[in-house]
Amino acid sequence: MNQRTISIRLDGHKLTIEQVAAIARKFEQIELTPEAVEKIRKSRSMVEQMVQNQQVVYGITTGFGKFSDVVIPQEDVSQLQENLIMSHACGMGDPYPTEVVRAMMALRINALAKGYSGIREETINLLIEMCNRGVHPIIPQQGSLGASGDLAPLSHMVLVMLGKGEAEVNGTRMPGKAALESAGLSPIRLEAKEGLALINGTQAMTALLCLAVADAHALIENADVIAAMTVEALHGIPKAFDPQLHLVRAHPGQQESARKLLAHLAGSERTTAQGELRVQDAYSLRCVPQVHGATRDAWEYVRAAVTRECNSVTDNPILFAETGDVISGGNFHGQPMALAADFLAIAIAELANISERRTERLVNPQLSGLPGFLTEKGGLHSGFMITQYAAASIVSENKVLCHPASVDSIPSSANQEDHVSMGTTAARKLRTVIANSMKVLAIEYLAAAQAIEFGKGKLGIGTEKAYAKLREVIPPLSEDREMHVDMAKAAELLASGCLVPEI
Repeated sequence: MNQRTISIRLDGHKLTIEQVAAIARKFEQIELTPEAVEKIRKSRSMVEQMVQNQQVVYGITTGFGKFSDVVIPQEDVSQLQENLIMSHACGMGDPYPTEVVRAMMALRINALAKGYSGIREETINLLIEMCNRGVHPIIPQQGSLGASGDLAPLSHMVLVMLGKGEAEVNGTRMPGKAALESAGLSPIRLEAKEGLALINGTQAMTALLCLAVADAHALIENADVIAAMTVEALHGIPKAFDPQLHLVRAHPGQQESARKLLAHLAGSERTTAQGELRVQDAYSLRCVPQVHGATRDAWEYVRAAVTRECNSVTDNPILFAETGDVISGGNFHGQPMALAADFLAIAIAELANISERRTERLVNPQLSGLPGFLTEKGGLHSGFMITQYAAASIVSENKVLCHPASVDSIPSSANQEDHVSMGTTAARKLRTVIANSMKVLAIEYLAAAQAIEFGKGKLGIGTEKAYAKLREVIPPLSEDREMHVDMAKAAELLASGCLVPEI
């Protein structure tokens, strides 16, 4: 991998979701600020004094969880940390994608950079170099309860730092030691507190949420312009998006979605006035600002919560160099992220719910006034008939996935850890819901563009751009063809970002 210029400096305080996504997906290079290095050194000095003075401090000179009352002799403190990593690496299932692993690494580095964890400078530097040089630990997706942090997934990350486990380098999976050597790096031996400092945190669920928040933003923007295309295809009534209507209901997301819809439809010759064809549109058209807007507001809440978590200390115990205090608490508990993930999954699923209803209106001749299933040779050709089936199936799957993980808890560690968040499960489900919703909106995108073929008149400013972008890769449907190919291409287009970036 070619060396790249450092572009993101981590200090534990200012990391953004956009920066996490850039590190994860664009392989942006990272380093610590001088201020962060100084804080790390002060925190480490505290740990070394505790060990030297044989103080009884959780996770430094004691066992973990239910074994917190077991005092560890000084000569075994280093072995304790290595044992912790090996014993806690209990993940199962398919490995996380590389982008999730990189996000986890960046987030853990940023948390350690705050200087409350007691890690050595050389240990955090190894993790930084692994990220910068493309050494990506193989981390199974299952196994985290989301309290005591993401112990299992983060342990798999740390195994590679010890020359154990497995990692991927340039697309090749290999033993951890070989992966380090291929990048010119060497394994380390953990010292007091370091194993716990590396794995006791919420970085797996937060990594998933960072990428989900980034993807959800584009999905929300695309949902508005695709809905506007459907409004045009069905000669809908944009008066329902009038700003004075939305100003009297003070939800900012609703007002923003209404503004976007009008901007996308500006200049359109395909829409109608109240009473021209009908007095009111169906809810799936008329209530787009209210439904999409509620999702926008949910997204804003989750974005703020995740940004806070990106710059938080989430391990245990926490060292305060200024006061000399060492406090055992519960900052590793993932409940804030668990609730955020479940909330966003429900909100995103609603974009798919209402999208599928608009697709039904497009393909159903009794509701649209258009040729049945958007084909001129109905009977010989089925047109868009089964695309709506697919959308309905995926929407139904989302409803199952939207049962909140955060309402569940199973006690662990002999009931010492008797309430857990299941936040990582919630975040994993959220990513699936976003991917599913993208597919449902891709189907509406195709159907709306096909329906537009049967009308006349100029499209709106935004809808014309979205229509043209689709037609660059997918031609109109003149006769039956393998629809799954078109559906996949449309979904890829949505996954690539906002159809109309600025409006």
